[in-house]
Amino acid sequence: MPKLKTRKSVAKRVKITKKKKALRSKAGRRHLQSCKTKKRKRQLKRKTTVSDGDMKALKKALPYSM
Repeated sequence: MPKLKTRKSVAKRVKITKKKKALRSKAGRRHLQSCKTKKRKRQLKRKTTVSDGDMKALKKALPYSM
């Protein structure tokens, strides 16, 4: 069997924890910051887990880390 390739674009965007959960950054932090409140910008800094619906695709994209 040939080796499976890792999708590098996905690997750069997602961090895998020890318990095999995937952490990603939140959307909406690139531009138009002036209209957003301080609280909203502060909460956008944090990482969040990848949803269960996306985990199936993520396991295909990162075959050796999941």
